Amino acid sequence: MNADLAGLLTEARIVPVLTVPDAAMAVPLAHALAAGGARCAEVTFRTPGAEEVVKAMAAQGDLVVGAGTVLTVEQAERAVAAGARFVVSPGLDHEVIAWCQEWGVPVVPGVATATEVMYALRVGLDAVKLFPAEPLGGRAMLRALAAPFPGLRFMPTGGIDAAALPGYLAEPSVLAVGGSWMATPALLKSGDFAEIRRLTAEAVERSTP
Repeated sequence: MNADLAGLLTEARIVPVLTVPDAAMAVPLAHALAAGGARCAEVTFRTPGAEEVVKAMAAQGDLVVGAGTVLTVEQAERAVAAGARFVVSPGLDHEVIAWCQEWGVPVVPGVATATEVMYALRVGLDAVKLFPAEPLGGRAMLRALAAPFPGLRFMPTGGIDAAALPGYLAEPSVLAVGGSWMATPALLKSGDFAEIRRLTAEAVERSTP
């Protein structure tokens, strides 16, 4: 991973994972997250307007914006063209990884097994996303998977909530934690940016050593 991004994630400790239904929400959402103390965010490519959301949020300059749920090279290209500074995938896709490496784009692919971790290491990656973290076994799974691979950093994501955050961040192998509880679909649908700001600030406080 790019050293600057690795440093940012290490300092940020949390990555809000956002599935934004309407690009019109992007600017107030970016401001709410930044006001709550977030330093970066992951916009998932699960909605038709994801590209526009990335572009609008990145243009604010308040956050380092990445693209998540990137399944294809074409999505990666669109995301980076829109301003995404890093790419996150739910699984390992060799074409997406190769494209990101060719173009110098930090990529954090998802892993769920030791075999996938070994592939990630073989292609030169030093950070991966444990996904879905909680259904896979949570911190116990993280520790078991990290033990044979010292030096590899994890960004656990999937089913993690505010209560579980400190436990994950206490694990030495964790680079940062991704989570959607700070900006849930319900909060986005209702446009409750004040609550998003509050939950983000609470998460930032919980993540501070």
